[in-house]
Amino acid sequence: MDRFENMRIFIRVVESGNISKAADRLGVAKSAVSRRLKELEAHLGVELFHRTTRRMNLTDTGQAFYQQSVRILEDLLEAELAVSEAHGVLAGRLKVALPSNFGTLHIGPAINDFLKLHPNIEFDLDFNDRQVDIMQEGFDLAIRIAKLPDSSFIARRLTSISHVLCASPDYLKQHGTPQTIEDLPDHQCLAYNLVDDFKVWTLTNANGKPQQITVQPTLVASSGEFLRDAAVSGQGITYLPTFIVHQHIERGELLPLFSPCTSLNIDAYAIYPQTRHLSQRVRVFVDFLVQRFDGTPYWDTCILSD
Repeated sequence: MDRFENMRIFIRVVESGNISKAADRLGVAKSAVSRRLKELEAHLGVELFHRTTRRMNLTDTGQAFYQQSVRILEDLLEAELAVSEAHGVLAGRLKVALPSNFGTLHIGPAINDFLKLHPNIEFDLDFNDRQVDIMQEGFDLAIRIAKLPDSSFIARRLTSISHVLCASPDYLKQHGTPQTIEDLPDHQCLAYNLVDDFKVWTLTNANGKPQQITVQPTLVASSGEFLRDAAVSGQGITYLPTFIVHQHIERGELLPLFSPCTSLNIDAYAIYPQTRHLSQRVRVFVDFLVQRFDGTPYWDTCILSD
């Protein structure tokens, strides 16, 4: 019996909530996971779970064994990392969740450069704007753009995220340029709808103060890149992160309106679980991202050059 492997599978079942999800995340058959658990319980002579049709809940003994198992495997990982680091080896798998647009446009190129430095790393990337459950879904870390609530996760700030109000020269020529924020409801507006209230835009007014304005969008979408392209084609005014529109502003395909607008002072973060022994792969990758995006974001030069 491989005790360490059985403990690893036991931990994954606990964190997944049931055998089926654990098997999917481990990439093995459900029957193999079930057999390992029975083998472990037989060896220990105790029941680790209260089993129901939908979920497996830990017994008191199972809870104590889970905590001890996590500690033991972390100690084992620490020993392995010490040997690997002594020989300068950085290898293994990194499962990362990334927001679609920011991940594709900016984190993706960073990952390609990271792989040139560490070719033995294997990335498993999920480009998706949903907020993943890092622990339940087996991610090593996630990149998030948000105001973060207090949590048990560690958050390393990567960079600031600015937004800009912009439209194409053709749209402004045909419909006129809004002179104040209050003019926006009279215009065709293109809104990103994966936020709580996509009709309310928080902008910077002439006095440099945050001001909310309610618009009536003629087009809404869950893709910032789609909205950017719609704005370029003259469909209306949009309010998007500069990391999506900076090249089109630099080429004159989109024109920024008013002064640069920062929405909610949000930042991009790398989020990962707070464990006693952080994976060296995670540590080195996050340090790489922090250094790469240090300073003024290159995508903000489109609104800072004037």
